[in-house]
Amino acid sequence: MHKLLTDAPGKKMLLLGNEAIARGALEAGLSFATCYPGTPSSEIPEQFLHISQETDLYFEYSTNEKVALEVGAGAAACGLRTMVTMKHVGLNVAADPLMTLAYVGVKGGMVIVNADDPSLFSSQNEQDNRYYARLSGLPMLEPTTVQEMKDATVAAFDLSEELGLPVILRTTTRLNHIRGGVELGKLPPRKTKGTFKKDPFNLVTVPAVSRKLHQVLLEKYDRALEKSEQWPYNQLTGKGKWGIVANGVSVNYVRDAVVDLGIADKVTLLKLGFSWPLPKALMTRFLKQVDKVLVVEELEPIMENELKALAQENGITIPIKGKGVGGLSRLFEYDPGLVRKSVAEYFGIDYKAPAMVEMSDLPPLPGRPPNLCAGCPHRATFYAVKQVFGNEAVYPTDIGCYTLGVLPPISMADYLICMGSSVSSGCGFAEGTDQKTVSFIGDSTFFHSGITGLVNAVHNNHKFTLVILDNGTTAMTGHQPHPGVQANLMGLDRTRVSIENVVRGCGVQDVHVVKPFKIKKTIEALQAARDYDGLSVVISDEFCPLFAKATKQFKRGKVFTVNQEKCKNHRDCINKLACPAMFVEEEKVRIDENMCIGCSVCAQVCPENAIVPVK
Repeated sequence: MHKLLTDAPGKKMLLLGNEAIARGALEAGLSFATCYPGTPSSEIPEQFLHISQETDLYFEYSTNEKVALEVGAGAAACGLRTMVTMKHVGLNVAADPLMTLAYVGVKGGMVIVNADDPSLFSSQNEQDNRYYARLSGLPMLEPTTVQEMKDATVAAFDLSEELGLPVILRTTTRLNHIRGGVELGKLPPRKTKGTFKKDPFNLVTVPAVSRKLHQVLLEKYDRALEKSEQWPYNQLTGKGKWGIVANGVSVNYVRDAVVDLGIADKVTLLKLGFSWPLPKALMTRFLKQVDKVLVVEELEPIMENELKALAQENGITIPIKGKGVGGLSRLFEYDPGLVRKSVAEYFGIDYKAPAMVEMSDLPPLPGRPPNLCAGCPHRATFYAVKQVFGNEAVYPTDIGCYTLGVLPPISMADYLICMGSSVSSGCGFAEGTDQKTVSFIGDSTFFHSGITGLVNAVHNNHKFTLVILDNGTTAMTGHQPHPGVQANLMGLDRTRVSIENVVRGCGVQDVHVVKPFKIKKTIEALQAARDYDGLSVVISDEFCPLFAKATKQFKRGKVFTVNQEKCKNHRDCINKLACPAMFVEEEKVRIDENMCIGCSVCAQVCPENAIVPVK
């Protein structure tokens, strides 16, 4: 039995932040969940996938975030409690339905978990999605601990049903991935089927209906504001004249700093766990009882600006600062030391940072640059493409493991904006320059948002080559399924959608399917694509080795070694492939037989045939 199905109210369990959210959803009676996987939120749907195989919970990996939200909206409209999870940039994809779903509202409780990524640990930007609550008019909750992540999730479902609105539960990477003790609650019975009641003059958003619904949304906003004023996680603690305001994980850093600096009797902390609508009455009361305010919030100065406006409206003339104090920046995530130093600086406390642990006697850590795995088929594809198109071609790339192709010696990623952009921007490059253009996109990303760009390329007669790197899984976020996977390998009953059929169905005339470990044939196919006067698509079809191992499809070939008598040490294998199984020792290239998976690509690259199977 999955551990999150433990029905033992009062029991304490050590959970990951994302697991706590999943548990909270179960305690709220969740019956329907959708997502597109994205770090740092990926572990939430992973729990639902496993739980759905043991229970009547419905769960699906949707093709992208917009689809996930729309699928969830349909279920919530039938009265089911629904959760949709995504990372912060995923909400950009889902923004279209989000904005109007706020008008239409929901019948069953709907919680949208949105995980921001300060410091861009696994993202292409570090946008602050608190703006989406303000833009859409939807309530936003921001828990601060693992226990609160579970409890706030339960409360979010109740709030959603009470207001008839989706509720955004915002987290950040540090919260998603911390562990903490969580006291379990009851697991209620699940309502798995609802009823859709036709109500077109409230659910079909033609202009006449939406004008009315916008007014309804503003009325719901006022009710949410009342809730925010009473919300138990919007808290004032302390009676000091030094005011500090914080949200999310920063609350914990502030609490530690107050203790470490010995200023508990001087500080009043305003913690904002229901961060939109802001509890203006509570905030005004806070402003009136302190002499100066420090706002500790990662990313944008949203609360800081709101507090300054509120102070101005109420004629309160105390210093309110945040960004620019100490290390408090709009960039990157905060940490306890940074916050402690900033609090000390703002309130004029003598502070000396703790001495760093003496580590001069330790050897330097070995470099661990990100790299494609040993035997990754993407490396073979990149090699073949470069042999045909060279360094002068333009290489738009996309979101996935293959983004690592940006690093030398591969160096085949020239442009990247977002999921699916490699195909659409390839259209622009193909028209805007006489340089050859080769776009790279992964299989999961192709289904996510590459198809519309491909249709655009066909319709507008753009001439470039699209390479679809089909490794049979959503590799980068942890091997989640997508419409093109062989779902039966994962024990799932899902229909497989053929990428080749989709490509041909979009109208592409020149289509090649290659096995990238067969270098010669792959190069021949790429040469044909290069010479084709139009749009060509090359599908590079080979399992991710890690996924193949996980699904017992992996057949390890003979590992390879370097015949040092034949090797002339020009190092083409190292300089053109950079497989992590290869290394240089005593000025000679060698292969780590424990890492080699026997793909044989290095042997095909060596002009002296000096790389041979181990006998």
